[in-house]
Amino acid sequence: MPKLGVNIDHVATLREARKGQVPSPIESAGVCIAAGADSIVCHLREDRRHINDEDVRVLRKVVTTRLNLEMSIAKEIVDIACKIAPDQATLVPEKRQEVTTEGGLDVVRFKTRITQAVKRLEAHGINVSLFINPVKNQIDASYKTGARIIELHTGEYANAKSKAAMVRQLAVLNDAAQYARDLGMEVNAGHGLNYENTRPVAEIAGMNELNIGHSIISRAIFAGLSEAVKEMIRLVR
Repeated sequence: MPKLGVNIDHVATLREARKGQVPSPIESAGVCIAAGADSIVCHLREDRRHINDEDVRVLRKVVTTRLNLEMSIAKEIVDIACKIAPDQATLVPEKRQEVTTEGGLDVVRFKTRITQAVKRLEAHGINVSLFINPVKNQIDASYKTGARIIELHTGEYANAKSKAAMVRQLAVLNDAAQYARDLGMEVNAGHGLNYENTRPVAEIAGMNELNIGHSIISRAIFAGLSEAVKEMIRLVR
C-alpha cells in the first residue's frame, strides 16, 4: 500500500507573497502529519523562493514521521543537508527561470557529480532518492551512483491531453517501476498528481510512495488542509 508524502512548498510560497510569518509551513507540517501523511516534503531551492534554511532546521526538529528534503546537487545545498540530516534527500534538477521542477534529473550526464553527492549524503545517514524521468538509461545510471531510491517524474502522465495518451504514459511508468524494482530499487513517484489522476499511479505494483503538493494545498483552500490530506490518502490507499 503506497505511502503519501505531502509537499508543503506552496504554503511557504503564500507566506513569501507578503514576506511575513503566515501561513507557517511548520504548522502545516503538523496538520499534515496529524491527518496521516507519511512524510513531509520540502524543497530548499538555491534562490530560497519559498522554503528557507530556518524552515528546514525547524522541520527537522518537529517532523515526527519522515522529512524528505528536495534539493539540487549544488555544494552549498549539499553542505546544509549534511548538517541538518533529513531522513531522506531527493536530488532534483533546478533552474532559476522555472516555476517548479520540470523534468527529471539527468543522471546520465551528471553521474560523477551526483555520485559524489550521494556518497556524501549517505555518509551522514541520509537516504538518497533521485528524481528522474521514467526511462531505462536514467534508471541504470541512478543505480550506478549508489542510490537505491528513485522518484519517477509523472509530468508526462499528468499533462497528457487525451485518455489514450494517459494510458500510454501510465504504461511507461509501470514499465519503469518494474525495471527499477528488478534492480532492487525502491520506487516513488510524483509531479502533477491530483485528485483525478493519482489512483492509477498508486495502483502500480510495488509503488512505495507518492509525493504530492500543489493539488493538496490548492484543495485545502476549500476543504481545509487536514481534510485535503485525508482525501488524498483515501485515493492513494
